[in-house]
Amino acid sequence: MIEWRSSSRRWLIAGGIIIALAAAAATVFFTVGEWLVVQDPIAHADTIVVLSGGLPMRAIEAARIYKAGYANQVWISPPISPVEDLKTMKIPYLGEDFYNEKVLIVMGVPPDSIRILERPDANTEEEVRQISENLRSNDLHSAIVVTSKSHTRRVRTIWRKLVGYDPRMMVRYASEDPYDGAHWWRRTRDALEVVRETLGLLNAWAGFPLRPSRN
Repeated sequence: MIEWRSSSRRWLIAGGIIIALAAAAATVFFTVGEWLVVQDPIAHADTIVVLSGGLPMRAIEAARIYKAGYANQVWISPPISPVEDLKTMKIPYLGEDFYNEKVLIVMGVPPDSIRILERPDANTEEEVRQISENLRSNDLHSAIVVTSKSHTRRVRTIWRKLVGYDPRMMVRYASEDPYDGAHWWRRTRDALEVVRETLGLLNAWAGFPLRPSRN
């Protein structure tokens, strides 16, 4: 009888642990999509930065912020592109930064208030490094960085890890981004974003052991 009670207690404990772990896993699964989305209170900054990707939504949002008077200039972060390879084949390629600039102009940002950063970057880590370097070299201390909804937490994490709080960064997302963090598993696009951003955060927390290919 004693052995039976002891065995039953062990099974109950094991069952309770399994249920608790399953509940925790379910909670993480259903909430991670929304957890990835953060946004800082907006204030006047030295510049607004459009991170690469999310064309044209990020540029549209940056133009809105500019027109609301939160900064006097907009920087565009260019991605790695096949422009040089295509040039050798005499195939014109204008690049994402070209179209981001055109979107900003159409949305009312004066051309002389727009600057395309010089170095194409392969990932967010490189973008953050270049933006912070440009801010410091120009004696600037704040930037509003515009990206997509699911990308906001990773941008904030990488900035704080690599830069800290000076220069200050305010992350904002494109309001027209269709990402649905509350139901991310329903659409392939949203699911892929959650997987990519989660892996990117793990890489940042681990100290960036994985490096991007620049090919």
